[in-house]
Amino acid sequence: MKQSSATGKPGAAEVVCGVCATAEVICSKWTVLVIRDLAEGRSRFCELERSLAGISPRTLSLRLRALEEEGIIERRTYPEVPPRVEYALTEKGRALEPLIEDMRRYGREWLGACAADTADETDAVAV
Repeated sequence: MKQSSATGKPGAAEVVCGVCATAEVICSKWTVLVIRDLAEGRSRFCELERSLAGISPRTLSLRLRALEEEGIIERRTYPEVPPRVEYALTEKGRALEPLIEDMRRYGREWLGACAADTADETDAVAV
């Protein structure tokens, strides 16, 4: 989301709020959880789908595609039969790991979330 410059004049250079820009990328439902899971390492589509109980294949596909377009994840296809596709965080995606860890810590300290980072988090409301 863009905000107008301090002068508010039309045609003035636009300033992008860092929080708004980041939220625009990661605040779609399931996106933060996809990033959380990929922070553990490379994963295949079916592994992500299993990990994110309740996500539809279409939604997962859309989230992965959007994150790939943003340069947050990379998709690697292996020439095998059947073809194998793996997803992993890029350097840009790994830069989000401290944000995910801070969210985990906040949930534990302030929202009473459990210490286990397993399917229990996924069964809660998806972000």
